[in-house]
Amino acid sequence: MTEETKKTIFLRSSDEEIFELAEDAAIQCETIKIMIEDGCTTSEKGIPLPNVSSKVLSKIIEYLNHHVNDDKVKGKEGDKGKGKEGEEEEKKGETVLTKWDEEFLKVDMQTHFDIALAANYLNVKHLLDITCLEIADRIKDWSVEDVRKTFGIENDFSPEEEDAVRKDNEWAFDEYP
Repeated sequence: MTEETKKTIFLRSSDEEIFELAEDAAIQCETIKIMIEDGCTTSEKGIPLPNVSSKVLSKIIEYLNHHVNDDKVKGKEGDKGKGKEGEEEEKKGETVLTKWDEEFLKVDMQTHFDIALAANYLNVKHLLDITCLEIADRIKDWSVEDVRKTFGIENDFSPEEEDAVRKDNEWAFDEYP
């Protein structure tokens, strides 16, 4: 397909902003891919994405545009361009985080959460994986109280129950060098 004949998909964010995206980039989102297959893309009003704000959708589109050729590179011709290290990590089932991905994920925690939620809603597996990986890396050394505060988790244990859980699971609270 030439540049002139590439199909454009319109997406409408929760705050009614319309975004244009090439179909080959859009189909990285399984949710949008299914909508395209079902013929939901005929309107210039855009595919409604009620769970994704324009701020987050612009970040997702940036990600999709950057990774648009990844599947083609990894396709039937093999894993060209990934290198031995990338192949080894993928074989282990680990998520590969590129330098570009690291820079892309240098955002505040709330934006991280919003991107993860949108990646889950749109079913963009790699984006969800790398976002969750980065969130886990950020919070791995936090106290239980800090995690509760950040995620808005109410402590529904009595002090006695919490002490019992901590005692039964001491290994989880051990400090590692």
